[in-house]
Amino acid sequence: MIFRPTSLPSEYVFQFGQPFEELFLETDRKGTVINALHFKLKAPKGVVLYFHGNAGNLSRWGVIASELTKYNYDVFVMDYRTYGKSTGILSEDGLYNDAQHCYEYLVGLGYSNIVVYGRSLGTAMALNVASKHKVSHVILETPFYSIADVAKKRFPVFPVEKLIKYHFSNFESIEEVSSAMTIIHGTSDRVVPIKSSIKLFESAPKQTKFITVEKASHNNLSDFETYWQSIDGILGK
Repeated sequence: MIFRPTSLPSEYVFQFGQPFEELFLETDRKGTVINALHFKLKAPKGVVLYFHGNAGNLSRWGVIASELTKYNYDVFVMDYRTYGKSTGILSEDGLYNDAQHCYEYLVGLGYSNIVVYGRSLGTAMALNVASKHKVSHVILETPFYSIADVAKKRFPVFPVEKLIKYHFSNFESIEEVSSAMTIIHGTSDRVVPIKSSIKLFESAPKQTKFITVEKASHNNLSDFETYWQSIDGILGK
């Protein structure tokens, strides 16, 4: 239910309509190598650190994340362990470690205006980074309170809290965020019900906004004007 990776051969060549750099980052001593894409502009306002959802790989998410360059931001997006060309053993701590490493990589390049964007599963990595660092803004698209909270709604007859291996307790991370934050969620989301997002919002700091996208589901928020108005309000300044 949580991870739906699609691998890519090492010789796979990414093709996008704008300049980018493909990177391979070693994030720990256990043979983990994270494949990432860095979309670069000539004079960016900053960079969006984008953490994608639970399915596919960078051949898909590169297209989606790179749309944000229209706001004159560079975009950096990584593939999680076992996704695409990335290697390593999946673990919750490992994923958090990889996310932190990507943030530190961008800081090392000299970026000071860093917007952290998380989508669905990626909201866990985004919140983990933002809970430890002051960033320019945190954007959470279709976030969840915790994996257990989502699983309970999908499998109400099972003792999910005893069965799940991954917790991704976003409600704990969000309390530690000191940056401005925006949550965006569709009312017709059947993958992560909006109630889980509202519950997370109740744990969020006061500087958090909640944007409801009427009739939007889990994978089509970008089809709605409300979504783009929200992104424009953050990145278009």
